Amino acid sequence: MIFLTVGTSFPFDRLVEAIDEAVSAKKITSSIFAQVGRGGYRPRNFDSVETLEKSEFDNYFHQADAVIAHAGMGTITMALEQNKPILVMPRLKKFGELVNDHQLATAKRFEQLGHVLAVYEISDLPVKADLLKTFQPVPRQTQVEKVAERIGTFLRQGMAKE
Repeated sequence: MIFLTVGTSFPFDRLVEAIDEAVSAKKITSSIFAQVGRGGYRPRNFDSVETLEKSEFDNYFHQADAVIAHAGMGTITMALEQNKPILVMPRLKKFGELVNDHQLATAKRFEQLGHVLAVYEISDLPVKADLLKTFQPVPRQTQVEKVAERIGTFLRQGMAKE
């Protein structure tokens, strides 16, 4: 089962509708359950709910063979922690899905590191979704020391300016 989640902060009908159309055209044949948020589009070809309680969300996420989602850090981190194959599609400002394109940068970087599959064009969605069957995400290595060093450098530079 693929768990499709778009978060609850902003609608992401573009992704939900694209998945629905791919399922209808039999370009995606895996079963899907979705948390579709408060957008206006409701899929006709798989089961969905607007929102889930945290425990229900966690259960669907854990039970899923793979995840398709917006390029939100919380979802990506959760997939990496559970070693789940994940396909992300960033929300984009030009479609009114966010106020800026930070999810585009997130998707590109995590894709570059081998942590996620990413799709940027709707037409590429079925092919990328099919890759979820064999995709093994590269485990994320936390770099606590590096982060602490960067914070220290930032603070020292700020103090030197005073």
